[in-house]
Amino acid sequence: MIIIPREKPVIENLNSYYLDIRKLFEHYQGELGSGGIHFKSTSEEGIIFFDKDELLSGVFQGKEGEIRGKEAVDGLIEETAEHNFAISVYSIELSKVYFWSNIPAAEEIYRDLSTEFTDLNKLVKKMGTEKLTGYIEVSINDVEDSGLIFYIDGEIIGGSYSWGKGEVNVSKESQDLLIRKTKELGGVFNVSRIFLTDAKAASGSPESREISTRVISLLEELLGIFKRIVTFDRNIKTNFSTMLKKKLMEKAEKYSFLDPFVAEFEYSGDKITFTGDAKDKELANGIIEVVKELADELGLPEQLMEEIKPWSQKYSKEIAEFDLGF
Repeated sequence: MIIIPREKPVIENLNSYYLDIRKLFEHYQGELGSGGIHFKSTSEEGIIFFDKDELLSGVFQGKEGEIRGKEAVDGLIEETAEHNFAISVYSIELSKVYFWSNIPAAEEIYRDLSTEFTDLNKLVKKMGTEKLTGYIEVSINDVEDSGLIFYIDGEIIGGSYSWGKGEVNVSKESQDLLIRKTKELGGVFNVSRIFLTDAKAASGSPESREISTRVISLLEELLGIFKRIVTFDRNIKTNFSTMLKKKLMEKAEKYSFLDPFVAEFEYSGDKITFTGDAKDKELANGIIEVVKELADELGLPEQLMEEIKPWSQKYSKEIAEFDLGF
């Protein structure tokens, strides 16, 4: 099963004939930090997931069938030397790339659950309560419609549906449609669990598992907005990365995890890697304090407040819960 958590690719329709595949990975490991590269030809298809340090895993559907894991990584790269593939590159946040790379090794825990005895809506809620990390696979009776609902620690992170060409999205409407179809036509469900045994599985390292993916996303989006403001201000000559590191160093006495020399917090390729033991609120307050001070020093507080209005609405719950000051 080849599942691609794709939205808009960073780049698409590259021809493998003109590329050094190993160097392509090296480039995007540095540029994105984490993601997946999708390969497709007329008869073969595969994807390889990566973080900044290594090629994690993959799935390759070739002429001899499907291979998974590290074997798929080697097989797919070797195959590009012999045949042409169309290549697309996807950015996947670090906190989720380990999930996607471990899907090929998922373990089935419930098989052939039928709508005769099981209501899909109740099953979806039950798996949330049980903190499932994995997915529910749904097949609709007598039609070709199907779907997958993905969870990390009980939280639904998206779904893949046959009417959406298998691409992963977070549409609640598609999930509701899948549930309605099972009620109208009947269906069969399988539930699989993913064991994130990689030391970095949950969000980059064993120490960082306390930090929720929601908080990481909140901070990544805030830093991304502020970076764009600074980058496009012609009066600011200093590189954003340099400016940020200097401010992190200044705040290290108050927030030790921000010390660049300790390297518990890193921001590269618009992605955050955190390996410290700070809790959600402490990390969020530390980074927001950095952004607000930089905005004040650069004379940008009003512009920042204007640009983050959609962000503030999206994360209003967290802003209130952690008293983030926006």
